[in-house]
Amino acid sequence: MTDDPLRSGSRAPDAAAARLAALLGQCALGNQAAFAELYRATAPKLFGVAVRILRREDWAEDVLQECYVSVWSHAADYAVAKIAPLTWMVSIVRNRCLDWLRRPHLESGGEEYDIVAESWAAEAPGPMEQLLAAADAGALARCFAHLDSKQRQSIALAFFHGLSHSELAAHLKEPLGTVKTWVRRGLERLRNCLSAETA
Repeated sequence: MTDDPLRSGSRAPDAAAARLAALLGQCALGNQAAFAELYRATAPKLFGVAVRILRREDWAEDVLQECYVSVWSHAADYAVAKIAPLTWMVSIVRNRCLDWLRRPHLESGGEEYDIVAESWAAEAPGPMEQLLAAADAGALARCFAHLDSKQRQSIALAFFHGLSHSELAAHLKEPLGTVKTWVRRGLERLRNCLSAETA
């Protein structure tokens, strides 16, 4: 019998839904530990949805990052009485994937995009996962202060204001590939710093 409530039968789906709804409620209050738990519980399922729609794992990883930024930013908008939490999150992923497929794919090319996509393909836990797993807000604040201004601004706009990569590029008036690289390298630096803080 599995311990994963998202996969077990009978009353488990109701228990899983209640758990996810509670985590979303905590996310709405700014609870980073709840967000990390929500990510761990749902990322495999949502990644599978994204891959089925986009048919490319590198695109799916990129879109999934945007989706979790959106989930974090709009957790307070989730209405438990109207829709199941996982269904709500899947709808965000589907909509983001469809938006991605409508984009001119010239913006997905170039050397800087290749660097970003390659770093997402690494087998080790990525910067996003490391960042989400960091429950020490003090350590996070100290590490955040060590980023250069462009990385700090890009990550703040993405995570605290919910801007997608394309929206970041438009807001900062910079090429999309450049903005993606700032976010990626900034998250990588945060991961390394947090690893040193918690060692």
